[in-house]
Amino acid sequence: MKIALVSESANPLHAGSGGALRVHVAELAAALASAGHEVVVHTSGEAGREATRARGYEVVELSAAARRAADPSAHLGDFARALARRWQDDAPDVVHAHGWTSGLAALLGARRTETPVVQSFHTLADPGADPQRANTERLVGKEAAAVIASSAAELAELARLGVPRRRISVVPSGVDRVRFAPEGPVAPRWAPQRLVAVNDLAPERGTEDLLWALRSLPEAELVVLGGDARGIDRARARAAELGVANRVRLPGRVRREEVPALLRSADAVVHVPWAADFGLVALEAMACGVPVVATAVGGLADTVVDGVTGVLVPPRDRKALVGVLRSLLVDDARRDAYGIAGADRVRVRYPWERVAHEVAQVCARAAGVELEVGPEIVAEAT
Repeated sequence: MKIALVSESANPLHAGSGGALRVHVAELAAALASAGHEVVVHTSGEAGREATRARGYEVVELSAAARRAADPSAHLGDFARALARRWQDDAPDVVHAHGWTSGLAALLGARRTETPVVQSFHTLADPGADPQRANTERLVGKEAAAVIASSAAELAELARLGVPRRRISVVPSGVDRVRFAPEGPVAPRWAPQRLVAVNDLAPERGTEDLLWALRSLPEAELVVLGGDARGIDRARARAAELGVANRVRLPGRVRREEVPALLRSADAVVHVPWAADFGLVALEAMACGVPVVATAVGGLADTVVDGVTGVLVPPRDRKALVGVLRSLLVDDARRDAYGIAGADRVRVRYPWERVAHEVAQVCARAAGVELEVGPEIVAEAT
């Protein structure tokens, strides 16, 4: 199939610097191309720049990323018109849009050629906090030929938005099992116990809950990867107020190739957002054979099998978080069991080859095309 991926806000050429959506689009595009599909990713960047080949797929930058920041509405219109022009003479079999703005642009751009659009939202807005985005997501979900949810929780949210259940398929994200594996370098540590978190230090990521919990874990250090200067300053100040600053490390954003060694250095990876998020951190930790403590929100409730690959706690329940971490950090056998089970789960359910095959099946149904089932995928799934 000729598959056009639309990722208006996340350029896969920058996946090496992190960002869950950029990583997802880059890995999915590569896996689809490896399976024999003709894949072109349409994104923002330097308008007019020549198409770039990357890992078997093509990246086309259609509009200036700077314009997106200055005038989002005008940028989205420009982006949709650029898609329409590109597809007018060379229409793909199907379009797969990533994110709500990409979905809106893709629907507008594909209107003239009547190319079916498959939509992946990845995250959905809180209608109370962002009603305009929520209304747009409802429109995009209803107009798309098919919608891919990343979890059972997202499926339920989409159904509440009015998206017909028959048009929703659940396909999770995948993991790069070459980079994220139990075997490999381990970063040095400076305390008997180590917790690692990966987030942008926004309040809703639960970082303050982790800092609060650290007061009750005197043998542990906390390493939080990610965040900008403002977020780091805020977290550092709060750590000082709580008296744990000497056991908190905030290196900011690190290169993606450094992340596996840091995850492997952890006794547990802690991912405790208050609301649903991408959940890639939990998958990558499990792939590295590290137990995960996560909040039972969104796709995390699907990814982390409570009591098997890690532990799920209620969001914003600091006492529950402390209790779980305190018991887990002193139980080597339990941590080892969770780590082994997590790596096994990733190997079977989350390889990109399998994820790409499931996405391709959804796209093929939307386009009215039949695909053969790859025997290697079937063997791995059973």
